[in-house]
Amino acid sequence: MKQIYLDHAATSPMHPEVVATFSEALGTVYGNPSSIHGTGRAARKALDDARKFLAASIHADDNELIFTSGGTEADNLAVFGTATKKTGKHIITTVIEHHAVLHACAKLEREGYDVTYLPVDENGRVRAEDVKNALRDDTILVSVMLGNNEVGTLQPIAEIGELLKETDVTFHTDAVQAYGVLPIDVDRLNVDLLSVSAHKLNGPKGVGFLYQRKGTALTPLLYGGEQERKRRAGTENVPAISAFAKAVEISLSTMEDKASAFEQYKTIFKSALDQQGVVYKENGSDQMPHILNLSIPGIEIESFLVNLDLSGISASSGSACTAGSIDPSHVLVAMYGEQAAEIRNSIRFSFGIGLTSEDIEQAAAKTAQISQRLALK
Repeated sequence: MKQIYLDHAATSPMHPEVVATFSEALGTVYGNPSSIHGTGRAARKALDDARKFLAASIHADDNELIFTSGGTEADNLAVFGTATKKTGKHIITTVIEHHAVLHACAKLEREGYDVTYLPVDENGRVRAEDVKNALRDDTILVSVMLGNNEVGTLQPIAEIGELLKETDVTFHTDAVQAYGVLPIDVDRLNVDLLSVSAHKLNGPKGVGFLYQRKGTALTPLLYGGEQERKRRAGTENVPAISAFAKAVEISLSTMEDKASAFEQYKTIFKSALDQQGVVYKENGSDQMPHILNLSIPGIEIESFLVNLDLSGISASSGSACTAGSIDPSHVLVAMYGEQAAEIRNSIRFSFGIGLTSEDIEQAAAKTAQISQRLALK
């Protein structure tokens, strides 16, 4: 039975060319980039080349990137690094952020900070006007994700950034899900901090970066050496960073073709469900092209995912399945309310490399069969 992987928003397989770059670097670029001998200088050049390319991918300067272990560390550095550096105790975020932001904010609340969690509409979108109305004299940070990882809805980041432009408030966006999928220009978005992670775009796990605009105050989380211009201690993972740059190079060169293919996959998937008479609702709007989140009445998500898996389809939901219980998706709860059926019957399909139209047709057919069978019980 062929396995069809439709969970690229959770993590993505490494591109073969990225694997080759990673493997070669593991064996050849083994020096410490902080060493002054030839082996160290070779590692430094590889690191500098990758940094320059990755910075250019978001229209930033190379000295504005801080390499991290991934999106979670980048988000934590943005939140905690801002909070401990700036005077003021008020933070604004949204109820649909990734837990790397939400849990960091919750910790700050326990330490005496005041956090405003802005609501979203039924499409999962926050209003820039709500950000403006929530601002206070002691506001130090606004953190709003660029694209939601569960329903794919894009947020009005440029609009929010514009209204914060003339303030002293630091503006952070979690772009982990959007980077490599959509063009990103930090100046057009008007952001001060931006988080990304390699494993969402066919790069290796365990590496990412935080963009820090020049002049933006930030306290390090890690202390030790003076790597990353004294902003993040620890010897840089040069092979992974080189592979990260290769993944981004491929993503940028194929972005338009992928977006077109993913939109076609959505059409194929929904058309197949329509033909089989499956009733469904698409969650979210103004979405990233690779995410399709569907609410299918009459199913329970846990059994649905198990049946899909047994049929060779890898998909997911925003629910955390634990022993005997389901913790509902905080994103869907924010969109529809705690009693809504959508929080119990919504599933996310997300697309990436290695898929074909035939795979999508097959996955949709199995989805239709399973949903009809489970709905009869």
